[in-house]
Amino acid sequence: MNWFVYILSCRDGSLYTGITTDCVRRLAQHNAGNGAKYTRAKLPVQLVYQERAENRSQATKREMAIKKLTRQQKQRLVAGH
Repeated sequence: MNWFVYILSCRDGSLYTGITTDCVRRLAQHNAGNGAKYTRAKLPVQLVYQERAENRSQATKREMAIKKLTRQQKQRLVAGH
């Protein structure tokens, strides 16, 4: 099964990072208000970055690493993709 780490840009300009096996489905869930509690009040959201991970464990580790980045570092990651 393919896993992905993704970053969403929220209506208020904030960035949200998560993992999924299907980025299109997960984006639709977020925009329907069925995603993370964080994004529900910041709709609509837009997918701005995704990267493939070998498995769920690697996706989770990468998600945590991205969440530790500063906003500026996340923006550079998104811009470089």
